[in-house]
Amino acid sequence: MILYSNGYDNARLISKVLTLYYQQGLHQKEIAEALGMSVAKVNRLLKLARQQGWVEITIRTPFQSLFDLERQLQTIAGVPEAVIIPRLTDDPDGTLQAVGRAAANYLVQHLRDGDIICISGGKAVYAVSQALEPRRRFDVCVVPATGGVQGRHYTDVNHLATQIAERLGGKAYQLHAPIFVDTPEEREAVMSVRQIREVLDIARRAQIALVGVGSLASQSASYFDLAQLSEDEKKRFIDQGCGGGEILASVYGNDGQPCATSYNQRVIGLTLEELRAVPLAIGVAGTAEKIVPIYGALRGKYLKTLITDETAALGVLQLYQRGGS
Repeated sequence: MILYSNGYDNARLISKVLTLYYQQGLHQKEIAEALGMSVAKVNRLLKLARQQGWVEITIRTPFQSLFDLERQLQTIAGVPEAVIIPRLTDDPDGTLQAVGRAAANYLVQHLRDGDIICISGGKAVYAVSQALEPRRRFDVCVVPATGGVQGRHYTDVNHLATQIAERLGGKAYQLHAPIFVDTPEEREAVMSVRQIREVLDIARRAQIALVGVGSLASQSASYFDLAQLSEDEKKRFIDQGCGGGEILASVYGNDGQPCATSYNQRVIGLTLEELRAVPLAIGVAGTAEKIVPIYGALRGKYLKTLITDETAALGVLQLYQRGGS
C-alpha cells in the first residue's frame, strides 16, 4: 500500500498524527480524542508512516559517541558486548579505577544465584573487587583460575577471590599453588594433585570469568615478575615479538594465537582455550598501554565482554582498520 494512494487528505491526517505524537509528545489516546478517531486507527497510521519511511528517529545522548564506539567494536572485532567509559583523566590509576567500577556494575547486573565466578589476579581485577557494592547478597562461588604470588594484594589471587566473595555474599575457594613452575613436567605433577585438580575443575565449570588483560610491551611488565625471568630473558622475549598480551599468564601474539609455548606450558591454571569455553568471559583493561593486548585478545576470541576506556577502544579500532600493523 502506497501512502499517497489515499490522497492528500489522508497524508495530511497522518502528518498531523506524527506531529502530535513525536513533536508534542501526546499519547495515542490523547491524539484519538483530539482528532475524533479510535486509538487503533492512530496506532495503524503511526505504523504505516514508519513503513513508508516518513519517520526517522535520531538518538542524541551525552555519551552517544561512546555507544557508537561500542557498536563499532562489536561489529568490527566480533566481541558480543563492549562497555566503554569516557576519557575522564590522564592518570592511569584513575582510569583503572573507573574501568573497575564499570566492570563491578556489569558483573553485578549479570550475576545470578548459583553462579561460579573464576578470576585471574592483576590490578584490574583488584580494581573490580574494590568497587563492588551489590544491593543484595548473592549465593555464588568465587574461584581462582590460576595459581598466585603472595606479597602483593593484586597478585595473590586467593586474597582477591576471598575479597570478591565477601563483598558479594558468597564463598571462595583457594588454590594453593604458584602461578608458574619451572618445567612443563612439574606443571603436570602439580596439576595432578587432587586438591589443585578439584579447584581447577570448579573453575572450568564457571558461568563467568573475570580476567585482566596484561601487556608485555616493556621489561617492567608484571608478567615478567610472575614468570621470574632474568633481564636477558625479558629482552629476548620482547625482541622475538611474540608477546601481544597475556591473559591468565598465558601469552598470545597480535594475531590472538597462543605463543611462547615453553612459558605457557609452565602455568598452573586454566588455558586460553578453556577460557573460551566460559559462557561469559569478561575482560577488564584500560589505558593506551593495553591497546595491543586487547587487540590480540579480541582476535583470539577469548572474551565475550570487553570493559575498557575510550583511549584504548579507539586504539584497538585503529589497529583493526590498519590490519594490525
